[in-house]
Amino acid sequence: MTPQCEVRQALATMEGDGAEVKRLMPIRGFMNFDPIVLWDHFDIVPGAGFPDHPHRGFEAITYLFQGAMEHADNLGNRSTVSAGGAQCFTAGRGLVHSEMPGVDGHTTGIQLWVNLPGRLKGVEPAYQQVDAEDIPEQQFNGGRRRIIVGTDSPVKLQTPVYYCELQLEPGAEVSETIQAGHRGLVYVVSGEVSINQHTLEAAQSLFCQDETSLHIHAKSAAQLMLCFGQPHGEPIRQSGPFVD
Repeated sequence: MTPQCEVRQALATMEGDGAEVKRLMPIRGFMNFDPIVLWDHFDIVPGAGFPDHPHRGFEAITYLFQGAMEHADNLGNRSTVSAGGAQCFTAGRGLVHSEMPGVDGHTTGIQLWVNLPGRLKGVEPAYQQVDAEDIPEQQFNGGRRRIIVGTDSPVKLQTPVYYCELQLEPGAEVSETIQAGHRGLVYVVSGEVSINQHTLEAAQSLFCQDETSLHIHAKSAAQLMLCFGQPHGEPIRQSGPFVD
C-alpha cells in the first residue's frame, strides 16, 4: 500500500485539576489513531494534577521528562516516579487512580493511552512502575534512544507497541524501522526536525500509516517521541475516561 503521512498540531487545553496539556487526540474531528486513543504532553505544577478518576478499556503509560509524579489507585498501589521513569496501568474492567506532582516546580511528560482489544476489555486491572535506570538506553552518533516499550524494556503491554524517546544533537541523522502492519506517530517535544521530507517543530506530530522506515534529520537540538503499534481493526467507543 502507498505510505500515508500527515502532520498534525497538538492543541493547548486544560485537563484534570488545572493541568496544562498539549493534546494530539482525542480532539473534535480526530478521536484516535488505532491503537492509540490519547496523547497528552502535560505540564503540571503543585496545586494542579489529576485527582481520583476512573478508567476502563485501555492501557496507559505516563513517561516523565522532568519533576516527579505520585500515583495512587484503588488496587492499593502508591508510588512516585521521577524524570526518565514511567508509570503504567492496564485499566481493563476498571480502576480508580490519581496522578499528582510529587515535587515543587514543573512536572512534564507524555501520557499515552493504547486501546485494548475487545477480548481483553474485561481483564483485571494492574499497575507497574519502571524507574529511569531500568529503561534501556542506546547511544548512537549524535544522540541517544530510550526504549520505553519494546525489546529489552520491562514495560509489557497487551498490544504489540514500540515506544521510544530520541534525543538528537544539531545535524544528527537517524533511521527507525517500522514493523510491518504497524501505524503510529512521531511527536516533537522540542527543536526542529525533518522526517521523510516533512519538517516539524515543537508540538507537531507526523502520523504515519504503511510506512516501512523513518529517516530523521535534526535541524537543531531536538527531543522526539515515537510510538507505533499494531491496530486492532475494531470499532472504538471512546467517551471521556472510558474506551469500550
